[in-house]
Amino acid sequence: MAENYFGENVAARYDETLGEWGDPEVVESAVECLAALAGDGAALELGIGTGRIALPLVARGVRVQGIDLSEAMVARLRAKPGGDEIAVAIGNFATTGVDGVFSLAYVVFNTIMNLRTQDAQVACFENVGAHLESGGCFVVEIMLPELQRLPLGARFLAFDVSAEHLGFDEYDLVQQRLTSHHYYPAEHAYSTFPGRYAWPAELDLMAQLAGMRLRERWSDWNRAPFTAASAKHISIWEKA
Repeated sequence: MAENYFGENVAARYDETLGEWGDPEVVESAVECLAALAGDGAALELGIGTGRIALPLVARGVRVQGIDLSEAMVARLRAKPGGDEIAVAIGNFATTGVDGVFSLAYVVFNTIMNLRTQDAQVACFENVGAHLESGGCFVVEIMLPELQRLPLGARFLAFDVSAEHLGFDEYDLVQQRLTSHHYYPAEHAYSTFPGRYAWPAELDLMAQLAGMRLRERWSDWNRAPFTAASAKHISIWEKA
């Protein structure tokens, strides 16, 4: 069983610490894109969490199921209006199966990085491929590692330094590991999220192994072109 870093201590304040990821405009643009890709079919969210994306997607009429390792996060989803109507399987989304066939599967907010090995990420693509209908799409939103900003020989890179929050990413360039450290001074609370970053070409190969091909790649949910200056990408692979 994969280790769960999203226990009660994280779930209790998760929605309040999303920052720009929880901005209504960001959420709305993501939901709009995902709803268009789902069409009249059903959607499967990997790492459904507290329902940041799933609930507004359901409100648009999309049938959504989820997979998540954290019972504490899913409890927050189920406590929200309409959240208890979304079927969620508790387990590792790299290997956990659910009933049904889907026109869309998606994993957003860097959540695929929670799979800490290349083998696990490959298994995730294979698992998604087994759940998608022909012509269905798999969408991944993931950051690009900021290696250009990392001083030679350094391991730590600050991404947020404020009175409310201190955030540092710790890089392991050999293993492609990125561990995100968060400290909230007012609460004296600390949390850490180990992950593995993956390059676009590497993800494209994983998709190919799972019977999918790249359809589109953007820099954001507004479909800005993906360039060498992009900080993240939203990639869409289509099952043959």
